[in-house]
Amino acid sequence: MFNKVKLLSWLLMGLCFYGIVQSQGFPLKPITLVVPFPPGGSTDQMARALAPKLQESLGQSIVIENKAGATGTIGSAFVKRSVADGYTLLVTSLGPLVIVPHLLSSIPYNPVTDFEYLTVGVQSPNVLIVSANSPYKTLSELISAQKAHPGKLSFGSSGSGSSDHLATEIFWQQTFTTGIHVPYKGGGPAISDAVSGQLDALFANINSVIHLINAGKLRPLALAANKRSPVIPNIQTFDELGYKDIVSYGWQAVLAPKGIPPQVKAKLSKALLSALEDPIIKKKFLDEGYEIVANTPEQFVDFQAQESRKWRNLIELRHITAN
Repeated sequence: MFNKVKLLSWLLMGLCFYGIVQSQGFPLKPITLVVPFPPGGSTDQMARALAPKLQESLGQSIVIENKAGATGTIGSAFVKRSVADGYTLLVTSLGPLVIVPHLLSSIPYNPVTDFEYLTVGVQSPNVLIVSANSPYKTLSELISAQKAHPGKLSFGSSGSGSSDHLATEIFWQQTFTTGIHVPYKGGGPAISDAVSGQLDALFANINSVIHLINAGKLRPLALAANKRSPVIPNIQTFDELGYKDIVSYGWQAVLAPKGIPPQVKAKLSKALLSALEDPIIKKKFLDEGYEIVANTPEQFVDFQAQESRKWRNLIELRHITAN
């Protein structure tokens, strides 16, 4: 009996020692970045922009794997179930972390307890836009039209419960107006219909419409941000126009399964922050309308709690559903 206990103790010690050695030598194999959305979107763009720099600093290949479906919950749940060794990371937007949990009765993970928070990489404020041919030249003209025709003007979004949909709900709440919400399956079709004038208005992340604004196809009316954007510096924020609480950002972040070794978490965090502060990557993001966040794991935890509380309160107050 003694020999068996002694053998078990030695095995456990050996496993602990092996785990420490593995952590210290991390990474020893390719790292997979799981994006819970299709290729081409904002989240996928951030993952692919960071991958070369991470590969350079960590010395291992970085693999991008898109696991789309169920508003990002499929890919998020996959990472939650992955081994907590730092070799599988989640690159996601805010939706699966702070919006979807309040829209659906159940999801296959807990956004607070099932992940290690590494960093919020970038954020992009929502901008209220209309077609370049729209009769509404200013925010006040659009609001006046809404009040003259309550519940008649159409506002598109990339889907029910999306950040642009929630920005619309904040706008209606703060301006005491109503409208018709037209949800699309993705931002692309909604933006196309905004350009053509089939939608009266649309909230969209700056990075997804800046090229159309610069091309004169969309007219920005106001920015749902804490400050003006360097890519459209002449466009006032809602706060400047008298509506201080209309603030809505889309953001992208990186997480790991809960329980990765502290040494691995620290190394990943350092590599991510270094990549985000790289001058070439930073300029690329800024030119496309993103703002670099690059916060610490501790700051990310606090930020997630604030965002979750904000969106939960709005969803409950406005009776928003995912349908």
